[in-house]
Amino acid sequence: MTPPLLSCKSISKSFKEGEHALHVLKNVQLEIAPKEMLAILGSSGSGKSTLLHILGTLDQADAGEVIFENKNLLTLSASEQAAFRNQHLGFVYQFHHLLPEFSAIENVAMPLFIANAAKQKALERAEAMLNQVGLAERVLHKPYQLSGGERQRVAIARALINDPSIIMADEPTGNLDADTSQSIVELIKDINKKNGTAFVIVTHDQALAAQLDRTLYLHKGCFTESKHAK
Repeated sequence: MTPPLLSCKSISKSFKEGEHALHVLKNVQLEIAPKEMLAILGSSGSGKSTLLHILGTLDQADAGEVIFENKNLLTLSASEQAAFRNQHLGFVYQFHHLLPEFSAIENVAMPLFIANAAKQKALERAEAMLNQVGLAERVLHKPYQLSGGERQRVAIARALINDPSIIMADEPTGNLDADTSQSIVELIKDINKKNGTAFVIVTHDQALAAQLDRTLYLHKGCFTESKHAK
């Protein structure tokens, strides 16, 4: 049996509200298989984004473990977690978070620039990623010159730049119209097939979730149902 790519065990998280605690995640268990495309559905405030941030080591759990290659990521130092994210994860959000003063190719190359990679190699890699997401003709365009769907494609190319094992996506189609959303879903499926990249996608979009390998429903801090879409 193939071991999971990433798993979490007994994850709990609460936030203080005055004298009371709001329990957002309660003893959550999850395994993500290599190359899997997983959707996490739930209402606003159900803990979807909080869980994604914990899986991506962007937030700490109150209790539990996140395991990758037999390591509990939550016990690593901040610098070790940053190195893990740089080597193994990509992130895509509802709002693309592109830097407006930089071109598409510069935005995509930014993680490599930050890692002090050689400039020419970083730009060549970024150009290849933009070509993969269908933006070969837009490499020198700045964000304001791109459509919403194109900006999200640039964000996906940036997430791919370090060839991650998993891309964590938080409402990646939430700001797009139906046709553009579907084009982004098709792109995600194509990347999964060609690169073998796993995806964990937090979404409200039932149509998006139905096209992925598996859907989990987060309700009152717990997974209440799981179904396979395929």
